[in-house]
Amino acid sequence: MDCIYLVNAKYLGNTKFYLEFSDGLKGEVDLMPIINRYKQAHKLRDEKEISDFYLDSWPTLVWKCGFDIAPESLYEHCKQFASVD
Repeated sequence: MDCIYLVNAKYLGNTKFYLEFSDGLKGEVDLMPIINRYKQAHKLRDEKEISDFYLDSWPTLVWKCGFDIAPESLYEHCKQFASVD
């Protein structure tokens, strides 16, 4: 089984991201439930903070505040509303 990873992420506003994965899965995911669940992520309620993200070498979605979300977690969230090309 091949490792599935993020190839692209774009912030859409209002805690929503458009994500593309290595297997062709693409879709939108709302991170508000994750942000509300973890105290470390509360800074991401601020529009400036959440929009300032990057993909690290794994590639994981990461913010300067130290919070990150693993690609496999994002994949599972995204599968519900995504499409595959």
